[in-house]
Amino acid sequence: MTSKRKPYKTYTREFKIEAVRLMNESDKPSSELAAELGIRRNQLYKWKEQLENKGDEAFPNKLGRPQKENQSERVTLCQENDRLREDVALTG
Repeated sequence: MTSKRKPYKTYTREFKIEAVRLMNESDKPSSELAAELGIRRNQLYKWKEQLENKGDEAFPNKLGRPQKENQSERVTLCQENDRLREDVALTG
C-alpha cells in the first residue's frame, strides 16, 4: 500500500501579508504567533524574506503553489516517474 503525503496547505496572499505584519508589529514571540495562525515558525520568516525582497511582487498567485495545469511538462513527468517507481518497488 502506498502512503500518500498530506496535501500542501495553501494560504492567500492577504493571509501571508497579514501574518508578516503581525510578526513585525506584535510583542509576541514568532513561535507563539505561528502557533496561533496554525503555521510553522520558519514559514513566517520565509514569507517575511519574500516580502522584503520582492515587495509588491511577492506572492504573485492568489494561492501559494502553482496549480497542476500551470506546471511545466518536465515537473509533471518527473512526478509521474516517481509514482511509477514506487509502484514497481511495491510490486517487487
